[in-house]
Amino acid sequence: MATLPQPTTPTLLQNIHWIARPHEFLERNAAELGTTFRVNIANPKGLIWTSDPALIQEILTQDENGRYTAPGEVNVTLAPLLGDRSMIMLSGSEHRRHRKLTMPAFHGERMRAYTEAILSATRKAFGRIPSGDIFMTRAVMQEITMDVILTAVFGLQADDRGNDRFARIKPIVTNMLDMLASPLSVSVLFFPILQQDWGTWSPWGRFLEQRKQLDTLLFAEIADRRANPDPSRNDVLNMLLDTRDEDGETLTDDELRDELMTMLFAGHETTATALAWATYWIHNDRQIYANLIDELGMIDIDADPMTVFRLPYLTAVCNETLRIYPVAMLTFPRTPIEPLEFGGYPIAPGDLLMASIYLLHHNPTIYPDSKTFNPDRFLDRQYSPFEFMPFGAGSRRCLGMALAQFEMKLVLAALLQGWTLELAEKTPVVPQRRGVTLGPKGGVLAKLTGVRSARVQQSAAAIVG
Repeated sequence: MATLPQPTTPTLLQNIHWIARPHEFLERNAAELGTTFRVNIANPKGLIWTSDPALIQEILTQDENGRYTAPGEVNVTLAPLLGDRSMIMLSGSEHRRHRKLTMPAFHGERMRAYTEAILSATRKAFGRIPSGDIFMTRAVMQEITMDVILTAVFGLQADDRGNDRFARIKPIVTNMLDMLASPLSVSVLFFPILQQDWGTWSPWGRFLEQRKQLDTLLFAEIADRRANPDPSRNDVLNMLLDTRDEDGETLTDDELRDELMTMLFAGHETTATALAWATYWIHNDRQIYANLIDELGMIDIDADPMTVFRLPYLTAVCNETLRIYPVAMLTFPRTPIEPLEFGGYPIAPGDLLMASIYLLHHNPTIYPDSKTFNPDRFLDRQYSPFEFMPFGAGSRRCLGMALAQFEMKLVLAALLQGWTLELAEKTPVVPQRRGVTLGPKGGVLAKLTGVRSARVQQSAAAIVG
């Protein structure tokens, strides 16, 4: 039986290319090796990547109780950020327990409870920008998504109970993300030998000091909430403090801390990146912009925010944004329980298989002309969960998917109904690694050009004209 194709480039160069230019690394190997291949990065045996929908469905639907298992412990790269007890780091029954305990907090029916936080954060952030000013879209979106996380997930408000943890957490998380933002700085996660603590003057030492400060704030918040329970609060942390497993056990303080860290970093940074991309694509094409203005002119998001979730063209724009440059480029790995055949190739326990979301979303048999931003493709066709999967699929699909999708739509709706922008640069924005995600290089510079009434009055025809 044939062996899996793999690049002939030396392992070190593969790692450097993957860290520096991940989308190019994916595209080059796919062009040379096909839809399924092995790369020599991150693991002594390498990683097996596939963009074949049938194979993706196999590994993501037959894990845990089938032919594959999902070894969370191999996600060790993320442990310095998220902790050892984050759901992402767990396997088997422990992973299922954490998922079952946290899932109710992100159920679709709870989205209405988060609308006020999302609208308030959006209007506050853009309301502070003077007309004519040029700003970095990603930075503004990070401010919005951070406020949403701290309000809706943590239940914190500025000057909450006089301790102002809201204001103290924000800069620490921002600093930690910025420390790992560039391809060079994020290398410290991929190469543990670089994780040397030589005090706060060293990069890793500064990171550890920031993490220590954040831990102090998170554990203090958890302790306060345990000591002063308030059933009337509807934030995620309150639900996590209350929920119990089948044995009547709650999450420990360490488990809560790690899940909160996961929500802070995964839910905040990824949604902000997607919103920055969406703002770029919307303002890069006058027809797309006009179509959205026309659709949004028919609704009042304050009267019924949930109508935003059902708008077909806005949904198509968000889906196309998440397709063309998915924030997460890969799924979490699976490994076979016993030797078997995978796409015509032999694999064995210990082999790590991952769906390449980026390559799947650029599979020409599924998405013709895949490099063109075209929301209409989502109006013309219904894609299967294994053809379009920006949040992954199966037992490790992102729990915050519904909140992220709703937040994305509501922020864009509030922005487009409230303000007019134009891109500040004419050159196309290109993708670049930001931490473990794929973001827009330069953060998308835009200029605020005007303020609208809450309800859009201008017709699409006038905008196009």
